[in-house]
Amino acid sequence: MPHGYHGKILHVDLTEQKIEVEEPEEAFYRKYMGGSAMGATYLLKQTPAGADPLGPENTLCLMDSVVTGAPFSGQSRCTATAKSPLTGVVGDSQAGGFWPAELKAAGFDGIVIRGAAEKPLYLWLHDGEAELRDAAHLWGKFTAQAEDSIREELNSNRIQVLQCGPAAEKGVRFSALINNANRANGRTGMGLVMASKNLKAVAVLGRKRPAPADAAAVKALARWGADNLEDSDVAGLGLVGTAEVLLSQNKKGGLPTRNWESGFFEGAEAISGERMSETILKERDTCFACVVRCKRVVEVSEGPYRVDPRYGGPEYETLATLGSYCGVSDLAAVSYANQLCNMYGMDTIACGATIAWAMDCFERGLLTAEQTDGIQLRFGNADAMVQMVERIGKREGFGRVLGEGSARAAETLGVGQDLVVAVKNNELPAHMPRVKRSLALIYAVNPFGADHMSHEHDGSYADYPERMAELDLLDPQPPRVLNPAMVRYSLYTQYMYSCLDSINLCQFVFGPAWPLYGPSQMVEAVRAVTGWDVSLWELMKVGERRLNLLRAFNVREGRDSAADTVPPKLLIPLKGGKSDGWAVTAEEVETAKALYYQMAGWDERGRPTRAKLEELALGWVADELGL
Repeated sequence: MPHGYHGKILHVDLTEQKIEVEEPEEAFYRKYMGGSAMGATYLLKQTPAGADPLGPENTLCLMDSVVTGAPFSGQSRCTATAKSPLTGVVGDSQAGGFWPAELKAAGFDGIVIRGAAEKPLYLWLHDGEAELRDAAHLWGKFTAQAEDSIREELNSNRIQVLQCGPAAEKGVRFSALINNANRANGRTGMGLVMASKNLKAVAVLGRKRPAPADAAAVKALARWGADNLEDSDVAGLGLVGTAEVLLSQNKKGGLPTRNWESGFFEGAEAISGERMSETILKERDTCFACVVRCKRVVEVSEGPYRVDPRYGGPEYETLATLGSYCGVSDLAAVSYANQLCNMYGMDTIACGATIAWAMDCFERGLLTAEQTDGIQLRFGNADAMVQMVERIGKREGFGRVLGEGSARAAETLGVGQDLVVAVKNNELPAHMPRVKRSLALIYAVNPFGADHMSHEHDGSYADYPERMAELDLLDPQPPRVLNPAMVRYSLYTQYMYSCLDSINLCQFVFGPAWPLYGPSQMVEAVRAVTGWDVSLWELMKVGERRLNLLRAFNVREGRDSAADTVPPKLLIPLKGGKSDGWAVTAEEVETAKALYYQMAGWDERGRPTRAKLEELALGWVADELGL
């Protein structure tokens, strides 16, 4: 019997309503670990080239890992992988909470979903059993309502539910998967993929937690985390949430404001994590077995924006995209907009950024009130921002246009193409390449578009020398450079983060820099749970393997270096604050990109070579690409 995992992958064909259990060999698990690498493997093997992201041939993979469900902080994560309806290339998104650990307890390491049902269904997994059930009565319900209905129907409040919301049912491109009504696989439209299959939800419950190889070592790792939390750089996450960085980003000129025109927002203090804690914070929530407790739960009981704590509270990215991106400094409005996104099931980053793009167009006279349903989409208009979030969720009026995302909206309307701030149609998160130069490179080359959790940011190189040394990164670079040493740093830390997304470890808890546990403790965790004598080198290779799998999918879809671009707005100097006048240059990005490809073992068009794929034991991928 394996340790830490079951050795069982559930395969669901919704067209045939057929359920099968695959039992891969141990070598398969050790090669891919789970999460994103495993999901990308099934996606490449089971989704044909050129498949419609919303067609039955697309494959939706929901993957735990070999350590999910073990009782230490940061392991209850699940990765959703499919061809993205937002980007048209590979889609990949992570979420935490209690659903991932409960999926493992239900007896499965992951789920591979193909086909499309004729009518709405949901999947019910419990103690190694799986069945499809009617979901017609759940269609159209908000996420908390649907979750309550499933729990009542199955007679247990312990059931964890992962679902698509009403936004996905109506076709919003950036629809998310939501669990616990407030945890999101937010990016790249994975909710829309699930809805396109007429699958409303996956409900899980079980008591089949696999035993770790070394229970004492797992316990010691958990105890170390609890004992060292208060002295770590993660302690602030527990106290203030991810919003702890909002004011510091603003001070550095790195808080995207008014659709990336500035890096300084004069209203930052009003939407800060500190202000949230002082005013509307009700409690701190957590994920399964995690001591950090970084999740915000807010409540607003008076005024025009009343916020239900069931839907959690805004993260840093949400405070920025629905706040500073839109010039909105009303914390209650931003929190209510966050609630709407969780109710309807939408990515707050794409939603807020798309509205900010529309506001930018409106301010410049490229859009009129007649086009925007009479709503004055001006920066700072909190009511307009909230109204548009709801219209997008309902896919009504102008919300139908914005529900396509900013890049498609610009193409449809024929305006504002140069104001879109996205890579591969995936809107930029709230970390500025004009301030942190390596982000310009990684945003451009990342397979599923701009993502701030795909490598370590610039300042960590100098700030955490001991942990960086574990990755053979010994040459900290000065601020705002994108030289060969910084390209190497970007690639190595990208492998590390890619590994974390395959072992499905939270990047706030495990990482190469500021998180609670460092790289060597990641190795300890995998050893303790699985009993495998893994090394850091082996785990980094898992990360490199995953990156090449994602890249290979895009290459098979006809995408290469031409898609690895930065939006034109990043080339325009910022206005105001410490970063006034700063910009990214096309030349530095292209030079860094060419060097990155060479370091990664890819050709000049950014395509993995057969030699690199064979070195990663991915010869089957090279065959798939015809190399």
